[in-house]
Amino acid sequence: MGYEIIAVVGARPNYMKVAPVWREFEQIDHASMRLVHTGQHYDTNMSKVFFDDLKLPKPEVFLGVGSGSHSEQTSRVMLEFEKVLNKKRPDLVIVVGDVNSTMAATLVAAKMEVPVAHVEAGLRSFDRSMPEEINRMVTDILADLLFTTEPSARENLIREGIDEKKIHFVGNVMIDSLNFYRPMADSSRILDMLAIEPGRYGLVTLHRPSNVDDTETLKAVLGALVELGGACPLIFPAHPRTRKMIENNKIQVPAKKLRILDPIGYLDFAKLMMHSRLVLTDSGGIQEETTVLGIPCLTIRDNTERPITIEVGTNRLVGASAAHIVSEGHNALKEPLGQGKTPELWDGRAAKRIVRVIDEYFNERTQS
Repeated sequence: MGYEIIAVVGARPNYMKVAPVWREFEQIDHASMRLVHTGQHYDTNMSKVFFDDLKLPKPEVFLGVGSGSHSEQTSRVMLEFEKVLNKKRPDLVIVVGDVNSTMAATLVAAKMEVPVAHVEAGLRSFDRSMPEEINRMVTDILADLLFTTEPSARENLIREGIDEKKIHFVGNVMIDSLNFYRPMADSSRILDMLAIEPGRYGLVTLHRPSNVDDTETLKAVLGALVELGGACPLIFPAHPRTRKMIENNKIQVPAKKLRILDPIGYLDFAKLMMHSRLVLTDSGGIQEETTVLGIPCLTIRDNTERPITIEVGTNRLVGASAAHIVSEGHNALKEPLGQGKTPELWDGRAAKRIVRVIDEYFNERTQS
């Protein structure tokens, strides 16, 4: 029994989800995995960090679709990925997360009758104004194997009519990556470079259009961060689109309270996160990582597709209300670190379970 897999990535966080699965398949003689990078998000300056420093596999195919509207990106990925499938003819396509590339590759594979496995399936914010929510729903409807990270994901999928035989609770590959890279992150010198002490600063990420693209919302959120920064200085590696909006709108940010940095690599970011007193974010993955690390996390959104991080973890939703961000920030600073529990199966072995299920899937197909 031999089979070939194509794994699709479209953005840098996708690599952190694919990498543990790729490492597991490297241990198997009867399976091979090729990586296709759609180029939805691509920064040549970051390529060394992601391929060399993080010991990640380099993509065999780079589609180079670039930026654009959601429709433009989706259509370009579909056009180019169809060529890849026609040429490579894999036995399975693995997609991860919820970016445009995830949905586009799934659509192409489904129409060409190539089975699809979705890693991180079933997550729902129940907010269809988020493009990611549409990507999740379409991908899950078409996928043949759905790998979930938390119990609510299974409930969502069954409610939407997905055959429960397709659903597999395997845990969280992001935690596989966090555990794998922690020793490397420990050697980062980022704290020394920034002249900051462990536990004496907060960490910020902000990139979602709902927070960044509306000038008044952005001003309110930044104002709240500056106010909170008076109690705990905040470090802010800014997404390029966020920085552009700050500069274009001439928003003044006192550096002593909110220190804006250029984007940094994963190891430096992980080091900052691991030693922070507080994290404020609108990212999905960071809600998960802070839960495992036991660090208070304020999510600057009205909803989350990762409710387990609130139920058992350190995460809480604060929306974009300046007053709420500040008050919850002060409350979080009073809490001891390490509160919350690690969710079930977030043990660094999710990729092993995924590979085991895929192996069983092909075994059954061979025998039938």
